[in-house]
Amino acid sequence: MKTFSVEEITQIVGGMLTKVQDAKISQIAPPLLSDENTLALALGEEEIANLAKSKAKAALVPLGVQIDGLTTIEVERPRLAMMKLLNLFYVAPEVNQGIHPTAVVHETAKLGQNVQIGPNVVISHDAEIGDNTKILANSYIGGGAKIGRNCFFHPGVNIGDRVKVGNDVILHHGVSLGADGFSFVTENPDNIEQARKDGSIKEENAKHVIFKIPSIGSVKIGNNVEIGANSTIDRGTIEDTEIGDDTKIDNLVMIGHNCRVGKGCLIVSQVGIAGSCVIGDRVVIAGQAGLADHIEIGSDTIITAKAGVTKSFPEKSIIVGIPAVPRKEFIKQLKTMKDAQEIFAKFRKYEPMLNAFEEAHQ
Repeated sequence: MKTFSVEEITQIVGGMLTKVQDAKISQIAPPLLSDENTLALALGEEEIANLAKSKAKAALVPLGVQIDGLTTIEVERPRLAMMKLLNLFYVAPEVNQGIHPTAVVHETAKLGQNVQIGPNVVISHDAEIGDNTKILANSYIGGGAKIGRNCFFHPGVNIGDRVKVGNDVILHHGVSLGADGFSFVTENPDNIEQARKDGSIKEENAKHVIFKIPSIGSVKIGNNVEIGANSTIDRGTIEDTEIGDDTKIDNLVMIGHNCRVGKGCLIVSQVGIAGSCVIGDRVVIAGQAGLADHIEIGSDTIITAKAGVTKSFPEKSIIVGIPAVPRKEFIKQLKTMKDAQEIFAKFRKYEPMLNAFEEAHQ
C-alpha cells in the first residue's frame, strides 16, 4: 500500500499546507468515508461542512478554506488536484506479460517491443502494434490496422480493417472502430427525398428497395484520445472518419461515417453524430445531444444537453434546445412564452367583458 506524508501530497498537488498534526496518507475519500489515514476530499460546500463529522486528520480544500484543528492542503483548482491524486493511487488493470497462449496472432502481423496481448485476442494479417501497447482479453484487431505506441485497450475492443489508431490512446470495454457506415440508397426517390424537396410525402413507394452503399474508407484516431465503453465510430464511405488529437469521448457515443472531429473535443455520453459532420477544435457536446448529417460546428462551441442540432453554427456558439438555437435566442423564446402566458391570463380576465361587448353589438 502506498503511503505519503502531507508534505509530499502538498508538493504533488502544488498546494498550500496548513499543518496541525502529522498524517500518513494511504488513500483518498469523501469526508464521511475517511479515517485517520485518509486524505478527505472536500471540494465543495457540502463536503467542507462534512469535515466536522469526519475522522480524517487532513483534507484537500479549495483555496481560502481553513478548518480549526484539521490539517488542510489548499489548492486553486480542486478537480485538477484530485486528478493528480487519483493518478497517484490508481491501480491499472492486471495485464499478462507477453502474448497469452490463447491469443491468435497472424504470422504477417508486426508487434513492437514490450507489447502485451491478453487471452483470446485476435490480431489479423498485416496489422501493426506499436511499442508498449497493451490489448486485453477478447479484443479483435482487423487486417492492416495500425495501432500506435503506449496504447491501452480494455477487454472486448473491436478494431476494423485498416483502422489507424495514434499513440497513447485508451479504448474502454466494447469500443467499436470501423464498422460500416449507415449508408443506403433507393433506385427511385424515397420518402426522405420527397420530404426534403417538397416538405410532404406525396406518393406511396410500394416497390421501395434499399441498397447498401459499401464503406471503403476507414477510421483514423489521433494521439492521446480516450473513447468510453460501447462507443462506436463508423468507417467512411470513401475517405476516413477522423478523430483529432486529445479528444475525449464518453460511453455510448455514436459517430457516423465521414465525420471529422477536431482536437481537444469533449463528447459526453449518448451523443449521436450523423454522417459527414465537421466538428471544430475544443467543441463540447453534452449528454444526449443529437447532430443531423452534413452540418458544421465551429471551434470552441458548446452544445448543451439534449440539444437537437439541425443546422451549422459558427465558432464560439452556445447552442441550446430542440431545434437548437443560440443561447440568447433560446432565452428570448422563454421570455416570449412567459409574456404570452401573462397576456393570456389577462385575456381570460377580460373575456366576459369582451363577450358582453360582442353580444351588445350583434
